[in-house]
Amino acid sequence: MRRTCLFVASLLMSTGLWAMHCPQDMARIDALLAENPAVSVEQLAEVRRLRAEGEALHKAGDHAGSMKVLQQALDLLQAPN
Repeated sequence: MRRTCLFVASLLMSTGLWAMHCPQDMARIDALLAENPAVSVEQLAEVRRLRAEGEALHKAGDHAGSMKVLQQALDLLQAPN
């Protein structure tokens, strides 16, 4: 019983760590956008849309969805032209 309680407690604590990844991705996107990346206007609009969607998902508690969407935005910004 004690081991089960410790296991459950460790799982609950570790999920908070996953949530911390979203703000880092958003800050990374913001930094890349501040550098005026060489992407098309359409790609820039898509990156901004994805970033906003990722932030909304993060605030709603869907951290897995947020990280997926934010990674799509990062991929667009870092894709070779």
